[in-house]
Amino acid sequence: MNETPVDGQENDDAVERVLANAGRPSAGYSLFGSGRAQALQTDASADFDSADGDQFDREDRQALRRVGGLSTELEDVTEVEYRQLRLENVVLIGVYSQGSLQDAENSLRELAALAETAGAVVLDGVLQRRPHPDPSTYFGKGKAEELRAIVSSLGADTVIADTELAPSQRRALEDVVKVKVIDRTAVILDIFSQHAKSREGKAQVELAQLEYLLPRLRGWGESMSRQAGGQVGGAGAGMGSRGPGETKIELDRRRINTRMAKLRAQLKGFAPAREAKRANRKRNEVPSVAIAGYTNAGKSSLLNRITRAGVLVENALFATLDATVRRTQTEDGRTYTLADTVGFVRNLPHQLVEAFRSTLEEVADSDVIVHVVDASHPDPASQIATVRDVIGDVGGRDITEIVVFNKSDIVSEDDRLILRGLEPTAIFASARTGEGIPEILDRIAEALPRPSVVIEALVPYDRGELISMLHRRAQVTSIDYVEEGTRVEALVSEEIAAQLGEFVTARRPNTTDEVAEV
Repeated sequence: MNETPVDGQENDDAVERVLANAGRPSAGYSLFGSGRAQALQTDASADFDSADGDQFDREDRQALRRVGGLSTELEDVTEVEYRQLRLENVVLIGVYSQGSLQDAENSLRELAALAETAGAVVLDGVLQRRPHPDPSTYFGKGKAEELRAIVSSLGADTVIADTELAPSQRRALEDVVKVKVIDRTAVILDIFSQHAKSREGKAQVELAQLEYLLPRLRGWGESMSRQAGGQVGGAGAGMGSRGPGETKIELDRRRINTRMAKLRAQLKGFAPAREAKRANRKRNEVPSVAIAGYTNAGKSSLLNRITRAGVLVENALFATLDATVRRTQTEDGRTYTLADTVGFVRNLPHQLVEAFRSTLEEVADSDVIVHVVDASHPDPASQIATVRDVIGDVGGRDITEIVVFNKSDIVSEDDRLILRGLEPTAIFASARTGEGIPEILDRIAEALPRPSVVIEALVPYDRGELISMLHRRAQVTSIDYVEEGTRVEALVSEEIAAQLGEFVTARRPNTTDEVAEV
């Protein structure tokens, strides 16, 4: 006979269950003992300083708060129970071949960080070693049954696979484990949908989600059908029940294709404004620098440190989705733009690469790429390879690259030696402490294209707009005011030299050659 729990015991039991998540026994190979996933830093390493600005976007993202005492339940729940109800409890699974266990563990920890960013609680992680994933259930039949026992014992409500599952694999595995099964791509798309802010970013995410959903539609029985042809018997059938011959799933596919066509047209509509801005920068001879790198490597923090941009900084994957461009100058007065771009991740879904191609154009059209790498990550070499692969896919392989190992303030000297072996010319920097920032700026100044012509000009005083233009768009090396007008020497492009026209008194290539009289 079951005993009736005393008053308050249920709440205490709920607290103990949540606090004991890390210690629950598991029949699988567990990667997560306690605490947050190792792919994310600890909270102590995510402090913010004045370089990060006011962080209004970050406050907006975290602005939703629960008001106590307004629950519709008869008895208000505790905060622990509330969080348990609001967050999904997930179990991660992966398959690895012999000899690649370390890579599989790093990938699964990264998946755990993705799941946490999406708003889930990771209860356990299970790996199976086999040459190839099972074509029907991803895990083998026996291991799938073991997974069902793990899910049942932990009380998980979602299983996340560390790959992109085929629709048939997902359905078959769901039939075995009896809970929702999703894959790595679905988690990344969910994060993108939560973090997109601009109209273009939201349209890009929706297009990627629909491209992912289209081959994964499944029928829900004849009751949802739009077909009823031939001699239909029974009450209520017959005349008037013969539909257009389109099943519910076909109707859904048509609607999705129609919506995708509208989104592609909408994204094309954003292109002219973006291209106009880019053409304006090129017309004004403003070089561009793109900050690229793996997600959560510290790109936005680096942009804030250099330009005080106040861009959102958060210890989460894919915190930045919309490109942010800021104007800054070298020490010798040359103006250039610095662009913060969306982060990359291993096995980045091709739907996202295609949908965010317009955002990645900032990387492909830049003059210099600052490749930011998380120095504290357990596998920085794979991060570097992943980022370079994506840069190559968007046509930026030949652009000058400056590798920066960020977060060097939490890296030991031994680790620095290993990283130096990976990239001998890399810069060790910390966006939090400011270490290495001057060296980054010097390296950018060296890599930026320089004006091709040195000119001397005598500009009349009534053409002061030309002097103003030289200060904005060229590098003025000397200026003197004489009776005839303003005598100026500057490094300019061929286009600016042509605009000065008759006022140019001498010009020479930007080398050590002698000045050639005009």
